Amino acid sequence: MWLPYRIAFQIAIALALVVVALHRVRNRGVKVVVSVATELTIVMLLYTIWQFVRRKAITRTAGAMDNARTLWHLQQDLHLPSEAAFQHVFIDNRPVMWFMNVYYGGAHVPAAGALLVWLFWRHRSRYALIRWTFALTIAGCITIQALVPMAPPRFLTEYGFVDAGLRYDLSVYGRGGSGVSNELAAMPSLHVAWAVLVGVAVVVISRSRWRWLALLHPVLTVLAITLTANHWWLDGVIAAMVLAVAYAVVRGIETAIARWRADHAPPSAAERELVGASPA
Repeated sequence: MWLPYRIAFQIAIALALVVVALHRVRNRGVKVVVSVATELTIVMLLYTIWQFVRRKAITRTAGAMDNARTLWHLQQDLHLPSEAAFQHVFIDNRPVMWFMNVYYGGAHVPAAGALLVWLFWRHRSRYALIRWTFALTIAGCITIQALVPMAPPRFLTEYGFVDAGLRYDLSVYGRGGSGVSNELAAMPSLHVAWAVLVGVAVVVISRSRWRWLALLHPVLTVLAITLTANHWWLDGVIAAMVLAVAYAVVRGIETAIARWRADHAPPSAAERELVGASPA
């Protein structure tokens, strides 16, 4: 169950008050608390905005089924594999489908959270880049979802899709829209966007020989979204494209800020001495 955005906002306010109250204290332990509380405040505020927009702004549902059928035919024209045929290979395999349903519903948020915690403690210089990439990716995906409502494959039973979550009593959406998420906002897939970011970030930043195992996360996520009939292949493709654009924008902004600071930084002592020693 998602944390309600009102509670997340209240947590953010409480953490902000802690930061304000303790920011002048010089104790080393208190500084650590302030640093952690500051980042948690930012994360909670971003989460609040995400959940608020997700609940309030994504209201367009008209045409979602027609859009899904159009996407289905587009994928056929592109000769992409049939998600329905792929699902039918495994749909009666209870252990596989149980794992895929659980992975779909429960892996993406903990994995993203674990990545941010790991970066904050072990690779602080990379933390802000990944945090803002997450935020901008969410914004981009929600914008597309609001503009182009898209029904998931499980709604199109005429093409042979099965709602695997309902079949195995593991649906995060419930029956008849009673679950925790908008069911007509399948494109892009935030599951895929987050999973790709987690996998790539670990591989690029970590120096462990085991880091390549992180790529199993996006692979399993793609398998999960398709085998459960919660997303189309192109949902994942568009999500990866949004992620790439988000990363490029955040990276560009960071580079521009770094150049501006370098151009406007006061001269060092050595530079001042050099200038003073220059012949008139």
